[in-house]
Amino acid sequence: MGPNILQDDTLPSQVDKKLLGTVRDSIRQGFSWGTREGPLCEEPIRNTKFRLTDITLADQAIFRGGGQIIPTTRRAIYSSFLLASPRLMEPIYTCSMIGPADSVASIYTVLSRRRGHVLTDGPIAGTPLYSVRGLIPVIDSFGFETDLRIHTQGQATVSLVFDKWSVVPGDPLDREVKLRPLEMASAMATARDFVLKTRRRKGLAEDVTVSKFLEPELWKGLKESGVLGEG
Repeated sequence: MGPNILQDDTLPSQVDKKLLGTVRDSIRQGFSWGTREGPLCEEPIRNTKFRLTDITLADQAIFRGGGQIIPTTRRAIYSSFLLASPRLMEPIYTCSMIGPADSVASIYTVLSRRRGHVLTDGPIAGTPLYSVRGLIPVIDSFGFETDLRIHTQGQATVSLVFDKWSVVPGDPLDREVKLRPLEMASAMATARDFVLKTRRRKGLAEDVTVSKFLEPELWKGLKESGVLGEG
């Protein structure tokens, strides 16, 4: 799902490649499932590379069927993803605005209040108008045109076109972030704010922990070895 990679880095001296080949399709299905519905918000994972470095398989085929391999692969994808300092991504619009010279300051103000910023601005040759080009997150673009017209007395026009995906500021797993009702989250708390609100809207548990996807014995061993922090 998207530009993700699953790379087989197992060594023939450590893993039976023939046996691994019998479950390759199940591993691929588990990988697709895990990247299609990521652990943060059950949304697709993008731009991530997973490496299979070791695997232990039962000799009996009945114990390595799709029913065992697919969900196990998904849990391995989730736990490794959460341990790799994941980040949330959001779509960004390019906004092109045209208005008289005295409306440019208002355009800057309205755009900055919505986590946007100006890329270029300048006069349009042969006219009294200015052209301003900037970027604005899609989630903050709702009502942007109305807001802009109000602040420029209807003199500015705007068009929005999808531009790219961008990393949302902040750590989506930072439990120290305190979010207050009816208050806008600080810049570095934006990712955490998005994750919590999205999970609430989908009826999911608010917090995401690695322990949910690991066997208790493995979780305990990783904690004792210091590989894992609190959580």
